[in-house]
Amino acid sequence: MPSYRLTPNTVAPPTNVGGNQKTREPEQRGKRVRKMTSVKEPPARCPWARNELAILYHDEEWGVPVHDDVRWFEFLTLEGAQAGLSWDTILRKRENYRKAFAGFDPSRVAKFDKRKIASLLADAGIVRNRLKINSAIGNAKAFVAIQKEFGSFDKYIWGLVGGRPRINAWRALKQIPARTEASDAMSKELIGRGFKFVGSTICYAMMQATGLVNDHVVDCFRYRAVMRAR
Repeated sequence: MPSYRLTPNTVAPPTNVGGNQKTREPEQRGKRVRKMTSVKEPPARCPWARNELAILYHDEEWGVPVHDDVRWFEFLTLEGAQAGLSWDTILRKRENYRKAFAGFDPSRVAKFDKRKIASLLADAGIVRNRLKINSAIGNAKAFVAIQKEFGSFDKYIWGLVGGRPRINAWRALKQIPARTEASDAMSKELIGRGFKFVGSTICYAMMQATGLVNDHVVDCFRYRAVMRAR
């Protein structure tokens, strides 16, 4: 057994009664304690939200029930502009659209003339498609007509779905449809009132965005939060 010399920084090894002595290494003073840091896991989201802009839109807007007419006209305009393009493209151009289309004020857009249309066709910040630009102006006129008839577009559009959101319970993105009977009916109704670029697929995308339907997958952290927001 090694011999120990007692110093202020060491302790004597214990002694067994049976004569077998076991030694213990000197205790270390000022031993460094490592701090364990936990890495915060990102919340579970719908798989389509993959970039910073899409994530912000998903986390703060998508599926939240809309009850403001200016917001309704904004989504109607943007969803129509998306036809044939990706939503990411429209999100990147969104603020340009806001400036070009008078803050999405339907009463002002309804008065756009040929000179304004020419300036929009020259605006690289938006989708420079004559049919889409003309449809947005025509839609503004149809939108204002609905406001006069029903008091608000919000009252009218929510009436088409019974006044409350449809709550789905999808577990995977592939389960979510591109259109439904409800969007078919909405499309037919809007077309009948003079709207353009409002096919069933576009209508369903607008229904998802504006909270007429909750299509967050059930594992998404926004699913229950949106369900509570009526």
